[in-house]
Amino acid sequence: MKKYILPSLKLTGVFILLCAVVYPLLVAAIGKLSPGHGKGETVTLNGKVVGYANIGQKFTDDKYFWSRPSAVNYNAAGSAGSNKGPSNPDYLKDVQAHIDTFLVHNPGVKKEDIPAELVTYSGSGLDPDLSPAGAKVQVKRIAVARKLSEDQLNALVDRYTEKPLLGVFGPEKVNVLKLNIALDEGQVR
Repeated sequence: MKKYILPSLKLTGVFILLCAVVYPLLVAAIGKLSPGHGKGETVTLNGKVVGYANIGQKFTDDKYFWSRPSAVNYNAAGSAGSNKGPSNPDYLKDVQAHIDTFLVHNPGVKKEDIPAELVTYSGSGLDPDLSPAGAKVQVKRIAVARKLSEDQLNALVDRYTEKPLLGVFGPEKVNVLKLNIALDEGQVR
């Protein structure tokens, strides 16, 4: 019995040290090297923090790019998806409501041209990014609201499009908050 208990206790102690001390310290050290030093990447406007780059925010004004819908109303404390399947009647009503709202605010866009990400919930409810297509389908509305050319806005979307990590990992994406800050700062050329 003693032959098995002592090695088991030693092994337990080693794994407690690795999993409860070494690993958390390693993750914290890596976080300190990231943008925001492990506290999140803040976005500022006129010297004032207006949000975090990795947390989606709600934009409903026609002069802004809209974010992906959130099942938790963009509440970071309650991050979650809707947990409703694609055949759930309530989910289908929500998607149809998002489509109807989008079409009302974006005349000239056909239902089939709306990227799915603009009318469906993300898994976390806090997705801060859109695909370039999700941003560009909104350009006409914003051009009218801000009295800018569509070419200027398309160029802005292109400038704020982030490429996949190392050119292969993940899709191209556009951070909606950063894009809207650029609009408010007049970075349109």
